[in-house]
Amino acid sequence: MKPSPRQQAASWRRFVERVRSDPDLPFDEQWREFNAIFAERRVEDGPPPVWSPGPRDLERSNLGRIMAERGFASYHDLHKWSTEPRAEFWEMVLSRLGIAFKRAPRTILDASEGAAFPRWLSGARLNCVDSCFRAAPDKTAIVDGGEGRARTRNVSYGELERLVNRVANGLLASGFLPGDGIALYMPMTIECVAAYLGILRAGCHVVSIADSFPPREVARRLETGKAAGIVTVDRFTRAGKAIELFSKIREAAAPRAIVVIDPNAPRTELRATDMTWEELLADETDFASHAAEPESLTTVLFSSGTTGDPKAIPWTHLTAIKAAMDGHFHQDIHPDDVIAWPTNIGWMMGPWLIYAAMMNRATMALYQGAPNQSRFTRFVRDAGVTVLGVVPSLVRAWRSSGIDGDLWRGVRLFSSTGEPSNVEDYLWLMSRTGYRAPVIEYCGGTEIGGGYVTGTVVQPASPATFTTPALGLDLVLVDEDGGFVGETGSGEVYLLPPSIGLSQQLLNRDHHEVYYRGCPEGPNGTTLRRHGDRLSRLPGGHYRARGRADDTMNLGGIKVGSLEIETVLGAHPDVAESAAIGVQPGGQGAEHLVVFVRLASETDRKRLRQELGGLVAERLNPLFRIHDLVVVDGLPRTASNKLMRRELLARYAEHGSDR
Repeated sequence: MKPSPRQQAASWRRFVERVRSDPDLPFDEQWREFNAIFAERRVEDGPPPVWSPGPRDLERSNLGRIMAERGFASYHDLHKWSTEPRAEFWEMVLSRLGIAFKRAPRTILDASEGAAFPRWLSGARLNCVDSCFRAAPDKTAIVDGGEGRARTRNVSYGELERLVNRVANGLLASGFLPGDGIALYMPMTIECVAAYLGILRAGCHVVSIADSFPPREVARRLETGKAAGIVTVDRFTRAGKAIELFSKIREAAAPRAIVVIDPNAPRTELRATDMTWEELLADETDFASHAAEPESLTTVLFSSGTTGDPKAIPWTHLTAIKAAMDGHFHQDIHPDDVIAWPTNIGWMMGPWLIYAAMMNRATMALYQGAPNQSRFTRFVRDAGVTVLGVVPSLVRAWRSSGIDGDLWRGVRLFSSTGEPSNVEDYLWLMSRTGYRAPVIEYCGGTEIGGGYVTGTVVQPASPATFTTPALGLDLVLVDEDGGFVGETGSGEVYLLPPSIGLSQQLLNRDHHEVYYRGCPEGPNGTTLRRHGDRLSRLPGGHYRARGRADDTMNLGGIKVGSLEIETVLGAHPDVAESAAIGVQPGGQGAEHLVVFVRLASETDRKRLRQELGGLVAERLNPLFRIHDLVVVDGLPRTASNKLMRRELLARYAEHGSDR
């Protein structure tokens, strides 16, 4: 007789107790035991839970507390409430987070023009930076560490706010005006956070640029974001290598620069119009935040679509509230937490981390350097990190290098975003804490300001799965025949607006065209918003990521259009035609870049792969790697000459390794 789900769960609990009493038990044995315990689990029983909330989790968690306060018997009831009387839910969020207003809103939500055109917090005036400084001034705001440093540097909320005020004063004294765009092109450091918040406090907006981008991509983003200035560093160290940034902005013909100088490095010659960070910080007086309407621009972030130009996505003062709400409820951030999340100010998780940590009065742990090395995990231990953000490729690197799991014993929760994960790697991650820390899978987008599907600490966790749509949002899945997916099945994700955080404009696209035009009608005639991901709905209410529905790939947590890659590949003289696809090995985990090429002339294929990889790294992003190169006689196309990528995906799935 097959064991029931309850019997399987009991067997797993007994095994977890064994692991906790014998933490040196090899993971290979743990993986075998996991597969043995759940070998006969029926599909209809859903994914196997390897972590379940205990009474203390339910009592202590932010979700558990709000459920108790509101009288909800289950998380499902809470989520339903968050998406039906939406104004009531968001009013609760504003109160719970202590959002600071210069002028309180007249109404929370005005949806009179339809779900695609909501007005949030009508009549309000605020600056989201003020809500980042509600903690006690002597509480630690940032623990800052990095490669080559013997010690970490701690900065309190009071010290950080004084630095933010000096930045705001310095910007206006230097001739910048409210409404100006000022780019950030630097690693996540204390100076980066102070610059970000100081720019916003002064009434300017940030143009976010990832520090991995080459000069040409920097120039494109500066132009699109209409940046009047840029804050950067002369150089920094990552993986033992000096990364020169100021030389790149010179090559990009960037506007006036404010440069953080490394005093221990060779002297950097600035341009006549540039200034040092120290010169900016001359004025130490307080600064009254520039009050603005809730939908006023705060940050320009970039996300690649299916065309060559990156989408310029504006964040507003509203977006900060969404990020902080997600952190409060889904990452369960408390004032006594220390949050580390290897990211960059050029990607959405950079500003998200600032808001999610500081609006929840918690501490950020920032590390300058390569997070895939043991120095980072020692930093996690020494900084007292309790909430650790990860991406699957980073987890895979930790596992393959054999990093000591004892360094993570203080972590009570992992949260994973950026790309789809796989079961084995994430079971390994949870095993590093004796299965005490769950992984909160978290998937969203820059145009959402956070997540749309996630996990929680009040529901059982199964590796590489989500358990719920995010609070304040709901979703439907549409299959290839245009029907709505029921309790199980796969389909393209469509969101049900409105929600605080959802973008309402793009700077270089028709927003309605991108997200609403051509969308099917939702249940009961509701408005649907296109997102572009594919999910599978599994038994028991779980979800699993299935990559992108369009031609956008997600490589190492970075979205990139296939056309962008193909344009770069086409510059090689030996390439007559090319196609790029993202492949999930085994149907789960991160996407790998696979390139199909029709040759213009016979050439050495190993050399060609190396040269094409170099082009992609140089012209798009050094983090992108070509996983496989397939030489073909021709590419499959429709009668209208549209490339049939799904046929390539199917062909590679069947014959990819048969060469």
